[in-house]
Amino acid sequence: MTFTMLLEAEFDMVRNPWLSLWLSAANTWAGAARGFWTAEMHRQQKAMLNEMTRPKSQSSTKARAYKKAASGVRRQAKG
Repeated sequence: MTFTMLLEAEFDMVRNPWLSLWLSAANTWAGAARGFWTAEMHRQQKAMLNEMTRPKSQSSTKARAYKKAASGVRRQAKG
């Protein structure tokens, strides 16, 4: 684009306030949507990172501790 074309485009925008208003509203909406999706992306990345860095032996340790607690001295049946 040449400088003259840019000036003409800028001049046309000044003469059409409705288009300027519509573009301003669209820009506001786009900014809000971009913020929403960026926040969602950060939430998902954080969840993935937490899941990947969680110790894998955590679940098996709980299962073993439960079995040890349950395998104490057993009562003998009466009879």
